[in-house]
Amino acid sequence: MANDIPVNSQITDAITQSNLTVIGGAPAQSMGTVYQLMAQSVGVSMQNAVANQQSMNTIDNAIVSQGIAMLFSMDASVEAKASQEILSGNVNAEIVSALQAIIVELKKAQSEQKTET
Repeated sequence: MANDIPVNSQITDAITQSNLTVIGGAPAQSMGTVYQLMAQSVGVSMQNAVANQQSMNTIDNAIVSQGIAMLFSMDASVEAKASQEILSGNVNAEIVSALQAIIVELKKAQSEQKTET
């Protein structure tokens, strides 16, 4: 029955060409969509990274402010005890304190030498 109706060959060719155009352009269109989605997801992830950094900076500022407030509110005796606990057993701190003692002794010797002359 379908063979009984004559169809112009130009119509058949036009439909075939439009179908081939759609089928041929589909991979390029889908890759374009993939690239757009990838760029958008990378952009969103960068925005999230910046937002997280800003949040961490805010938290860090609050922590530093709280620590400074605690240091300023410490009693002098508690501060001396805390610094002694921190410095004891620390090799670098012991070296620095030894150097400070040497510098004090050198200054004393220089001042004594100046008074003798």
